[in-house]
Amino acid sequence: MSRAEQPSRRTVLAVAVAAAVATGAAPAAAATRPGVATDAADPARTPDRLVDNRAWITYADWRGGAAKGTRAVAGARPGLELGTPAGTADYTDPHTGTTATWAYGTWTSPVHRLAVPATEVISSWNARTPAGTWIQVELQGTYSDGTDTPWYVMGRWAAGDQDIRRTSVDDQTDGKSTIWTDTFSIDDATTGLRLASYRLRLTLYRKPGTKLTPTVWRLGAMGSDVPDRFTVPASTPALAGELRVPRYSQEIHKGQYPEYDNGGEAWCSPTSSQMIIEYWGGRLTPEQLSWVDPSYADPQVCHAARHTYDFQYAGCGNWPFNAAYAATFKGLQGVVTRLGSLTDLETLIAAGVPAITSQSFLKEELTGAGYGTSGHLMTVIGFTAEGDVIANDPASESDAAVRRVYKRSEWENIWLRTKRYNASGKVVSGTGGVCYLYFPAHPTPRQRKALAAVGVR
Repeated sequence: MSRAEQPSRRTVLAVAVAAAVATGAAPAAAATRPGVATDAADPARTPDRLVDNRAWITYADWRGGAAKGTRAVAGARPGLELGTPAGTADYTDPHTGTTATWAYGTWTSPVHRLAVPATEVISSWNARTPAGTWIQVELQGTYSDGTDTPWYVMGRWAAGDQDIRRTSVDDQTDGKSTIWTDTFSIDDATTGLRLASYRLRLTLYRKPGTKLTPTVWRLGAMGSDVPDRFTVPASTPALAGELRVPRYSQEIHKGQYPEYDNGGEAWCSPTSSQMIIEYWGGRLTPEQLSWVDPSYADPQVCHAARHTYDFQYAGCGNWPFNAAYAATFKGLQGVVTRLGSLTDLETLIAAGVPAITSQSFLKEELTGAGYGTSGHLMTVIGFTAEGDVIANDPASESDAAVRRVYKRSEWENIWLRTKRYNASGKVVSGTGGVCYLYFPAHPTPRQRKALAAVGVR
């Protein structure tokens, strides 16, 4: 489970209930500026949904941005690398106090006009960062009133922790929007203000004088405008079946490596990530696990916690950092998105794609859980004949106890709602259908069709 309840990073209006967003309102026109490239039509846009996904993943995508010191590379998995650096810059790591000089190059995407003008945007990326390299992801957008946001840092990331400490950046706001760890959020959605368009900027860093380079294979963002809601009706069951996903408990790691968010009791996100990674065949080598105390069971869970840890958030629950960790395994990619119902999850499960979902609830709101939480990740691996959810829940006392069956109507509501009451009766936020999807870099036609059906390419 997550740490004790804290000010929400998911929505800003967690204290009072905002008026529901009128889902029938016409979307605001997306503003663009002269001289800034704009996306062509994107097949992943789904105007009938409350979510807009855009990802840059092809050679043409990488060639289409504005590059300074970076270059697009073709091949089986096209990407972006450093070429001749654009210059050097000093970076003082706020978590170590160390200042170092780095060579860098940048790539800026075309402007993406949101089919769903958004109250929230979450970016995600897939990259390889060998020792001596790291990347920064930024977002800059235009509001529905025609004004612009500043450039916001969405993450400073490296797969390892020997060069920089991967980190989100706090205290980013312009009075209209704020970055809450990994999420861009409109400060007051009741005003009608939305983010109409955005562009992303990648900065790739390496030690000067070397030929090292990060390689970024996927960069994208999910914009959403999910109305405020305390209850969500259950969907009609349409699938019975279960995927064979490894089962790992976070609870058996209590007290282990407390420097990573107080040890295993808070490791729901990396534990869930590791289950799905291994479902797809991802494995860590004995060399990679050599730092873990050999007396600890499931050392790969400890490894996942260390390599998803956000040194600013002081936790392992940064959503894009988990997706990026999954993509460090050969042949995998990961995205953060929102889904609309359990019907979407059934579509994915039918194609062999499990999902990691984020939810919060009181003990009495989820029969059989035996706990309440202000934020928790678990994996959905199937559905019973009655339509109930089969989940690998890492908040279990042992690996053997991880498989759970939860009532469909209860589970769907606690996952999809955006508002709820906590144990003190205070109105706080829900996650509104957030999930991580990890899937092959080269999906099968059936997998590709299922992903497209939920707005992901």
